[in-house]
Amino acid sequence: MLLDEQSANAKSVVGVMGLSTRKGDKVRIEAAGEDAEQALAELTQLLLDRCGEAEDEAPAAPAPIAAAAQQQESAELLVGVGASPGLAIGRVYHHRLQEFDVPEFGQGASLEQQHFARATEEAAQQIDAVKSQLTDKAKQAILSMHQELLQDPDLLAQTYAGLADGKSAAWSWRAAFSSYSARLEAQDNALLRERASDIRDVGRRVLALLAGIKQASLDVPAGSILIAEDLTPSDTAALDPKKVLGFCTRTGGATSHVAILARSLGIPAICGISQAALALPDSEQVIIDGGRGTLRIAPNAEQLATAEAEIAQIAERRAAEAAMSQREARTSDGVRIEVVANIRNAADAREAVAMGAEGVGLLRSEFLFDNRDTPPSEQEQAEEYCAVARALGTERPLVVRTLDVGGDKPLSYLPLPKEDNPFLGLRGIRVSLERPDLLRTQLRAILQAAPLTRLHIMFPMVASLDELRAAKAVLAEEQAASGRQDVKVGIMVEVPSAAVMAARFAPEVDFFSIGTNDLTQYVLAMDRGHPQLAKQADALHPAVLAMIAMTCDGARAHGKWVGICGGLASDERAAPLLVGMGVTELSVSTPALAAVKATLSRWSAAECRTLAQQALALSTASEVREHLNAQAR
Repeated sequence: MLLDEQSANAKSVVGVMGLSTRKGDKVRIEAAGEDAEQALAELTQLLLDRCGEAEDEAPAAPAPIAAAAQQQESAELLVGVGASPGLAIGRVYHHRLQEFDVPEFGQGASLEQQHFARATEEAAQQIDAVKSQLTDKAKQAILSMHQELLQDPDLLAQTYAGLADGKSAAWSWRAAFSSYSARLEAQDNALLRERASDIRDVGRRVLALLAGIKQASLDVPAGSILIAEDLTPSDTAALDPKKVLGFCTRTGGATSHVAILARSLGIPAICGISQAALALPDSEQVIIDGGRGTLRIAPNAEQLATAEAEIAQIAERRAAEAAMSQREARTSDGVRIEVVANIRNAADAREAVAMGAEGVGLLRSEFLFDNRDTPPSEQEQAEEYCAVARALGTERPLVVRTLDVGGDKPLSYLPLPKEDNPFLGLRGIRVSLERPDLLRTQLRAILQAAPLTRLHIMFPMVASLDELRAAKAVLAEEQAASGRQDVKVGIMVEVPSAAVMAARFAPEVDFFSIGTNDLTQYVLAMDRGHPQLAKQADALHPAVLAMIAMTCDGARAHGKWVGICGGLASDERAAPLLVGMGVTELSVSTPALAAVKATLSRWSAAECRTLAQQALALSTASEVREHLNAQAR
């Protein structure tokens, strides 16, 4: 694989990671041999699949993390990055990595190579044993990646080079994995920096076997808050949530494998905690808040009582919310608000309905177009849309977003020109209008679901009335041909021009759905994936709220409804604010359904409007967030 003047062995995981490719980068893949064609196809697909990294592995609700950034650190309160939400009271237990003293020179290349082969084989068996005890596929996948690292050709080549120079297997292997982990830690890509932990984890496992030292098991006393410079993914996977109430690490971030594992275990976790945490005495009592990213040291009786009450209240509230999740969402004075779900397929739809979803506010149709060499046929698409519709039934709404790709989300069979700034280039409806054949096929397929549900079609990334009218013209032709006229049409409000011109768009649509994630980055001119700016790209920024309010005002003047399908809809504290501005539909992640519905039931419509007026008068995102926290019920 080649990127500009850099190259890497495509068989080497660490080599490919070392290229530090970014989303949207173009690479050239070369292969030779009898199976070259198959290898090229498989590697291309692997890259399109993000090498197994899911886009939604970051915390589902980033709002508390953004709030944590505003908190001031002190001797009593240490601040890091919230990696896994939750609140717990426990006592400090330090986990320190073992040190391995290994000889520099070995007993000859042949003998050392035999030692190394046995150690890697045993390490693979150890990982297999851990995997066999896990049921969570995400944890198993991470450990499978560790097994791949044991066979990485670049790591092995550097190790064998050391053996050829007379070094011991332990010395050579340590030099190899330390070199590659250091290279990743030096990258400006946060995700790659965090993967250095995986290399060190595998490296230390083999090193312990070569050194003849049994790695100490992580035997943690009950009621512990684990503090560590670094915590390996395999150690994290083996944590017992009954004993480990939470943990803090100096390294890592919210997208690290350690953070992902913590969320799957339901353990509060903080990454990037202050250095001062490592100096805390064992058994010191602390309160960890994984949502806000804070660790309170030696809390007093009042702080402990407050935390205990909050923990009990959260548990009680969540149980009550789950029990009432099938009820219609209404404010305390009976105003109807639809709480629906963001989904990808029929299985998601069934799960959402079981969790209380009143319909689907965003079906991401991209799942049908991703990970393939040719576009899906009309029949393939129709079968999937109809399956989702059947899962919902005739009384629940289904909002299908047409294909939203391009720029930062390319398709292998849809070549697009290289763009200096893909976020400002061919995206969403612009791509569909460039390829009307794809749009027509998709619209015909979507329309087949019309008899099965309350069907809505939504066009993404619309910035001008010309784009909307062109897309509607294509839809009208397909509706006329199919005879299916009873379909609602709307647009995503993701760019400032759509919000500013909402009153002009409103007469030509049935509804708006605001994508707060993209709207935030376009309003604030901040890439929401930027490692330094992501915390500041806050959807509660007053400028973003002003755009939401403007959209609602424009829609209300023409009797049209407004929904939110971006991440802000899943923040239960923001729900009353959004309703107060005029939003009547919230499309949320499935786990947030019960909490959002329950929150709305505690607010009257008048109280929501008052909250919105107060929030819109504030000047910063932190002020808005503090106000919402103070008013939370």
